[in-house]
Amino acid sequence: MNKQRRRRIADLTNELDTLLETLTDLRDEEQEAFDNMPESLQDSERGQDIQDGLGTLDSAVDELGSIVDETRNLSES
Repeated sequence: MNKQRRRRIADLTNELDTLLETLTDLRDEEQEAFDNMPESLQDSERGQDIQDGLGTLDSAVDELGSIVDETRNLSES
């Protein structure tokens, strides 16, 4: 891979890293909101929906983190 394409991948990696930070922040905010809910609401259908969403956000954070790592490795090789 030539220097120009590596640089483009590095730039893309930086953009992806910014998206990862934003997604992580949103996940953390949602977790905090859930944790601050009364226990009766946490155990409700609404609480279950929020927990399901948190699981999805966790998966997205993990997957995007892997993509960032892979593109970073690619731009550095």
